[in-house]
Amino acid sequence: MATSQQYDAIVVGSGQAGTPLSTALAQAGLRTALIEREHVGGTCVNEGCTPTKTMVASGRVAYLARRAADYGVHTGPISIDLQRVRQRKRDIVDSFRTGSQSRIEKAANLELIFGRASFTSPRSVEVCSKDGTQRVISAKYIFINAGTRASRPKLDGLDNIPFLDNASIMELDSVPEHLVIMGGGYIGLEFGQLFRRFGSRVTIVQSAGQLLTGEDPDIADEVANIFRQDGVAIVLKAKATRVSRTDGSIHLEVQQEGNSTTLVGSHLLVATGRIPNSDTLNLPAAGIQMNDRGFIQVNDRLETTADGVYALGDIKGGPAFTHISYDDFRIVRANLLEKKTTSIGSRVVPYTLFIDPQLGRIGLTETEARAQSRNIRIAKLPMTSVARALEVDETRGFMKAIVDSETNQILGAAVLGIEGGEVMSALEIAMMGKLPYTSLRDGVFAHPTLAESLNNLFMAMDSKK
Repeated sequence: MATSQQYDAIVVGSGQAGTPLSTALAQAGLRTALIEREHVGGTCVNEGCTPTKTMVASGRVAYLARRAADYGVHTGPISIDLQRVRQRKRDIVDSFRTGSQSRIEKAANLELIFGRASFTSPRSVEVCSKDGTQRVISAKYIFINAGTRASRPKLDGLDNIPFLDNASIMELDSVPEHLVIMGGGYIGLEFGQLFRRFGSRVTIVQSAGQLLTGEDPDIADEVANIFRQDGVAIVLKAKATRVSRTDGSIHLEVQQEGNSTTLVGSHLLVATGRIPNSDTLNLPAAGIQMNDRGFIQVNDRLETTADGVYALGDIKGGPAFTHISYDDFRIVRANLLEKKTTSIGSRVVPYTLFIDPQLGRIGLTETEARAQSRNIRIAKLPMTSVARALEVDETRGFMKAIVDSETNQILGAAVLGIEGGEVMSALEIAMMGKLPYTSLRDGVFAHPTLAESLNNLFMAMDSKK
């Protein structure tokens, strides 16, 4: 018989919203339970940002080591110790995870409960621990931050082969001979370039006509050019129809413009998207509605259709980024604890794709702006025109900004170039402060920095008047 216990607040999931929210609630005097299925920290710390960017750093070192002669530096042959790369990744993840867990366990009014949660009513949750014990806990407020997991496409033969996802690929102990990747989005591209730099042959199979389907075609095309320069094979407009394993090799059959082709590789990474972890929560018992993909429906204050129940982070759909999950926490904290009125309705979403060079993005794309029939101007500058990029011999990519012709406000930007995420952040700050583009065009930036290129970006636009 499950026991029952009353709390003031329950947080399901210790991701980048759930962990700080549980602490804030406890500090505000609410007796809070934080339920975590597996590891403290959520996807970001355990399978996402922290481990992938740690490994990407190793890949960049390998890239620069191979390019050393370009800088007049001569090194010996380069080899990859993937077990050492993996251990470094594991050590950093463990440090982040245990540090966060320690802070939770020391917090007053906060209980960390490891187990799987499912609703039994709008205000009650059953928790099944790994040892099989069950308990039912109730609260006035419940917050869902249960995240997403890798999706598994309906592909003939997939259940019969040992394929990789975003988590398992980081546990490999040797470099794949030939890595075939299904999916040309963020995950597929980051791992594709990473393992190419580790020495794998890499083939990326994308069903759409371009990589990164949410980006402008010129950005996607330039990313594809960069990858091809690095020796990555890209197959576009290719629908996977069947996969099998023969003599230890993976055979992926694809249809491309009416023709059937079989790609043969040593490993297969499936990077075709994410699905929400809503299917185990028994949400109907709480009256919580989802969309047809299983994402929890919320209003602009992150309230679900059940009174007193909120959803934060990836499980509610929308931009699946750590910083968005954390901002969800700030919105709930402001509204619930600080009695403010804030919403997700007007926030601008920045993000960075950690390929090399990075792609930093903020605001509207050109495609989106034109779809809204906005009167816009486009500022564009190749990285070959950026002094700092030339000095460090990192000139691939270009910068692009979308400007409102009537207000001179920056509507969005894409920076595909060295430290593109950092340069994008400078543009984001200008957008936050509602500075006209002319403030950046005429601003005095230190020379030679990447930020200085913002002068030239907007001067180049004005020179085309």
